[in-house]
Amino acid sequence: MADQVNVHFSSSGKSFTAVAINTASKAGEWIKSKLGAYTTLDVKTSHHDLVTEIDRGSETMIKNLILTHFPDHSFLGEEGVVPGPMASAKALADVQDAEYLWIVDPIDGTTNYVHSYPFYSVSIALAYKGEVIVGVVYDPSRDELFVAEKGKGAYLHGKKMHISPDATLSQSLLATGFPTDQAIALPTNMRGLQAVAPKVRNVRNGGSAALHLAYVAAGRLSGYWEINLNSWDLAAGSLLVEESGGQITDTRNHPYNLAVRNIVATNGYIHQELVDVLDQADATGL
Repeated sequence: MADQVNVHFSSSGKSFTAVAINTASKAGEWIKSKLGAYTTLDVKTSHHDLVTEIDRGSETMIKNLILTHFPDHSFLGEEGVVPGPMASAKALADVQDAEYLWIVDPIDGTTNYVHSYPFYSVSIALAYKGEVIVGVVYDPSRDELFVAEKGKGAYLHGKKMHISPDATLSQSLLATGFPTDQAIALPTNMRGLQAVAPKVRNVRNGGSAALHLAYVAAGRLSGYWEINLNSWDLAAGSLLVEESGGQITDTRNHPYNLAVRNIVATNGYIHQELVDVLDQADATGL
């Protein structure tokens, strides 16, 4: 078993997790230093879906740092994929058979970043044969580093994280998002919000899926749901939630995998209750 773990988490003496942490920290420091200094702002799928040269520069930095250590590994980053759900699905399918696959969002929360709203993150995950084994989410605004290894727990600044003890929706603080697809995904998620909001203490929308998942893992949120996301939004955070004792599934309560785009992540205690509310509101997106 020790040999198997060693294969999973290190190569030629280099720790995958250490490289992920170092890379996320360097990229996070760089994007924070560029806050308010971007020179180009492009629209992808809609005016809600933005990208700057800082996003692209961050992804280039991350890719170079990772592949310097692990040149034989595969890499999937948001800015290397043509916008749109079909292109995202194809990009994932093209690398799904990779033994080791790094899945990266160089700035999760670009709209926040563009407006200097300090809720954005760097998300880096490593999947081994399709299963996420390392997840790192770094919030440079607060200098908070969330780290998980499969089977080894999840940590914030070296301290083990635990999900919230909230037992019912009525005790819960949840988060969701406003999808960029305004034709189908946004109305669907709004139906969910309208159904969920009266049943919980309150609902937040921070604008970074990776940080929402990290907050579920840290017990700051009881749960989070959103539809129309991508693998790079979710991969690292999914492991944070699982390794903190929480639960993450699709909106129909099927197990999470890298292809899942509509998700529910909770402390586990409220999971079925939340899934049922979304289902009754026709807000699963499935």
